Amino acid sequence: MRFETKAIHSGRSIDKSTSSVTMPIHLSTTFERSPDGSYPNEFEYSRESNPNRRALEDCLTSLEDGYDCVTFASGMAAITSLIEALPSDKPRRVIMPNDMYFGIRSLLSETDIGSKFDIVIVDMTDLDEVEKVIKRAPTGLVWIETPSNPLLKVTDIEAVAQIAQEVGAYTVVDNTWATPVLQRPLNFGVDFSLHAVTKYIGGHSDLMIGAAITKSDSPMLANLRAWQHSKGAVPSPFECWLALRGVQTLAQRMETHCSNTSAMADFLKHHPNIEAVHYPGLAEHPGHDIASRQMSSFGGMLSFQVKGGQDEAMAVAAKVQLITRATSLGGTHSLIEHRASVEGSTTMAPSNLLRVSIGLEHVDDLKEDLLQALE
Repeated sequence: MRFETKAIHSGRSIDKSTSSVTMPIHLSTTFERSPDGSYPNEFEYSRESNPNRRALEDCLTSLEDGYDCVTFASGMAAITSLIEALPSDKPRRVIMPNDMYFGIRSLLSETDIGSKFDIVIVDMTDLDEVEKVIKRAPTGLVWIETPSNPLLKVTDIEAVAQIAQEVGAYTVVDNTWATPVLQRPLNFGVDFSLHAVTKYIGGHSDLMIGAAITKSDSPMLANLRAWQHSKGAVPSPFECWLALRGVQTLAQRMETHCSNTSAMADFLKHHPNIEAVHYPGLAEHPGHDIASRQMSSFGGMLSFQVKGGQDEAMAVAAKVQLITRATSLGGTHSLIEHRASVEGSTTMAPSNLLRVSIGLEHVDDLKEDLLQALE
């Protein structure tokens, strides 16, 4: 099946008890045993497994061309579990990019994850440096985020995965921004593809789920399943149902997200009050060629730097009328955010940078809104 068909049919079937086309929400926390003590439908207890969750996991596995999927109560729960699930026979050394989701930085600095693992930060766009760092000492896990948050740096997935494989390290790609519509990391040799399903897959800013899709069976996958069950960070049946509803239109939504964002990037780069636009769809972007090879389009996220400094950038964000000043991304509404003030003193974001999640509004309305805010 092609992607659009998988998004609608994978993991689901006509409900046998009612013939309903839409999968019902299974709220039951427990399931009846047969007289012989077995479970005829493979469901025992909802923390262990649930029909809605299993359907979502099967669907995401199919969309990523994977082997299996494990879902969690949030993207951060999935991130934490992926790091902690590193098998005990692997080195505790984890390589991470210098431009990445700030929530991971907080995880490393505010919890015991940062002390339990040897975290090494590197510019993932510099392959020579990546190879030196990975091979400098025994490494267990290499973390890739492409395009990155918030500077939209592009990492050569296949090249980094090959370096990691040479030393026996697992690889993870945060594929939230690209989605499986635009990029499928498992096909480039990566072990796990991570999603904050909350974002584009859900698509409507009304649910919170994280997911890790794997390309093969492995001890790390077994650990993820154990973490999901024993630590209990599982998504609710209703949120899984919402994600299954949202994913059906993912391909169509991404087409509009991408076309709107491409038009906005081209518009912004010509504005006299803009210092720089970060979007891999622009030919002058340093990662454009790599993105063209590993992505089918360039996504719905961009960031731009306003001439001046933080005050000038904050003034632009304050003046928008249609675009919403809010955290998060991937929904129908366009959202704008001054990342440096959100992240605080440890931010890596330039003080004059605004990150924008371009939504599904008419692109001319979005242009007009930013035009009046910039002027």
